[in-house]
Amino acid sequence: QVQFVESGGGLVQPGGSLRVSCTASGFVFSTYPMSWYRQAPGKERELVARVSNPTGNVKNYADSVKGRFTISRDNAKNTVYLQMNSLKPEDTAVYYCKADGERARNFNWGQGTQVTVSS
Repeated sequence: QVQFVESGGGLVQPGGSLRVSCTASGFVFSTYPMSWYRQAPGKERELVARVSNPTGNVKNYADSVKGRFTISRDNAKNTVYLQMNSLKPEDTAVYYCKADGERARNFNWGQGTQVTVSS
């Protein structure tokens, strides 16, 4: 059974940093590109960052987070990370990870982890 377990969210002040993690199971992690998405209240889920497989040498970011967020993966731990720096209130959202590609089309979402940026 495919499973994504996100963790590491919390409350942080504007300008602060946070690292969220996602541990996956139920599929061969290293053979899938991985992405982070987020969903803010009243808004649709949006793609934040994507990392290629298996080495993670290709990374893509949404314009809104470019230069502030860094995605990485550890295939030995079946885990993908999102390091978030210079956080802004508009980064407040529930953050989810997901495997990408046609083979992952029917994978379920995890529960996400809440990130709140507020003073």
